Amino acid sequence: MGRCLLLARRGLGWVSPNPLVGAVIARGRTVIADGFHEKLGGAHAEAAAFTRAKTPVRGATLYVNLEPCDHQGRTPPCTDAIIAAGIKRVVVGMVDPNPKVSGRGIAKLRQAGIRVTVGVREAECRALNRIFIHWITTGTPYIAAKIAIGSDWKIAAAPGVRTHITGEEAQRKAHELRQTHDAILVGAGTVITDDPALTVRHYPERPRDPRRIILDSTLKLPLGSKALADQNVLVATTQDADPAVLAGLRQSGIPVLVTDRQEGRVNVAEVLTWCAQHEISSLLVEGGREVLDSFTRAGLIRRWYIFVASRPLGHTGVDALTDLVPLHRCLDRTNPQFFGPDALYECDAQ
Repeated sequence: MGRCLLLARRGLGWVSPNPLVGAVIARGRTVIADGFHEKLGGAHAEAAAFTRAKTPVRGATLYVNLEPCDHQGRTPPCTDAIIAAGIKRVVVGMVDPNPKVSGRGIAKLRQAGIRVTVGVREAECRALNRIFIHWITTGTPYIAAKIAIGSDWKIAAAPGVRTHITGEEAQRKAHELRQTHDAILVGAGTVITDDPALTVRHYPERPRDPRRIILDSTLKLPLGSKALADQNVLVATTQDADPAVLAGLRQSGIPVLVTDRQEGRVNVAEVLTWCAQHEISSLLVEGGREVLDSFTRAGLIRRWYIFVASRPLGHTGVDALTDLVPLHRCLDRTNPQFFGPDALYECDAQ
């Protein structure tokens, strides 16, 4: 099962909104073949493993971290392929969390006389597919937040000042996080101050740029911003939008969502509805402070990624959040990973 989990991770960023799945076919302790779900619409892990098998698999055991599917989707049911291949036993990490199909694949395999074992390393299997579990059971994006702070809990050296906080190794990890989410969300202030491209750079392994979502209630964004370089972006605004900027965005073919005002700001609920309609199953909120504050107050953040630099930003610095309690809770119960001199604390928010 450990090998299944490692294989499944190779699909990160490429199979959404599908789950991450790896499969191993073995006879005793000898591995015959393995495979993983590589891309959306591509072969499922079980089918990929069968294709790679160079010797007969009849009578062998199939290990898979998620219950094999028993429904026709973008690809045929995996249960039919397993039965046809003559697999004798199937070891499943976790039951499919989709309430419409949960348990059906296991039941069909057992009806075909195949021995099925369920719940092997289940906690790890569920952790790997936390995004899929949330998406398939709620129909809303799984929201994570990434923040980089100095050792004095500051997010910038001064208001409106672009501040490099972490080193290259931590930045590479941050770009890996981008790669594994469907969309990145920032506020207009971040775009104006930092002019970030919001793309995946320091991560050369199968790079994929997620959708960029920018919240800007009045459309003060410069049209030449790097984040507006192509149409893989959504600008969410309100009825208070600058008409000239709105016209410029639309003329450039950039999608714009005009929401109702919510306390003078973009209505985040409407943005999340748009995300769900476009199969964006995960969202990485990168800031700035105002955006992180609003998502924190609304209880929308499910996971934190907190990078802490080894140096302070100084007495003129800007506090990371209005309420620092969520960050303190995460740091208090989490052992950090180190990337050069910088620490990463990763934890569930709820």
